[in-house]
Amino acid sequence: MEAAAPHSTAELTVTSPEQMRDLGRRLAKLLRAGDLVLLSGELGAGKTTLTRGLGEGLGVRGAVTSPTFVIARVHPPLVDGPPLVHVDAYRLSGGLDEMEDLDLDVSLPESVVVVEWGEGKVEELTEDRLHVVIHRAVGDTTDEVRHVTVRGMGARWAGAALGPLSA
Repeated sequence: MEAAAPHSTAELTVTSPEQMRDLGRRLAKLLRAGDLVLLSGELGAGKTTLTRGLGEGLGVRGAVTSPTFVIARVHPPLVDGPPLVHVDAYRLSGGLDEMEDLDLDVSLPESVVVVEWGEGKVEELTEDRLHVVIHRAVGDTTDEVRHVTVRGMGARWAGAALGPLSA
C-alpha cells in the first residue's frame, strides 16, 4: 500500500500532562470505529498520557496504562461507542507480520486502535489514519512543553477540521 498524502494537519503546543490528557479527550470526539491512530515521540513524550485522555473521551472501561509488557490492551466501552485497542509496539522489531497475532486487522473495523511506536509497522492496515507526533526537548526533564503535530491521512481525513484540537 502506498503512503497516503496528509489531508489535514494541526500543530499544537502542550505545556502540561493535564493539557496532553485534555488533547486526548478532544481528539476522542473526532474518532469513530475503524480509526487508526499512530503515536510517535521520544520516551516520556506523553503518548500514554494522550491515550489516557482518549480513553476518557471515548468512555471506555479500565485505567489506560502503558501496554509495553503486554503489547496490547482492549478497553471495552462503558457508553455507546467503540472499544479502544491500545497497542505498544516498542518491543516489536518487525512490521505488520510480527503484529499479526494481535489481530489488529480484525479489531480495526469495530474499534479505535491506537498504536504507540507504530510508525513503519502498522500503516498497511489502512490508508486512513491519524499520525500524532509529539516532540519534546530531549534531555530536559524539567520542561513540560510538547509540540504536537496531528496529520490526517487518507480519504477519511480529507478536509477534516482538526482545528477544535487546539481549543
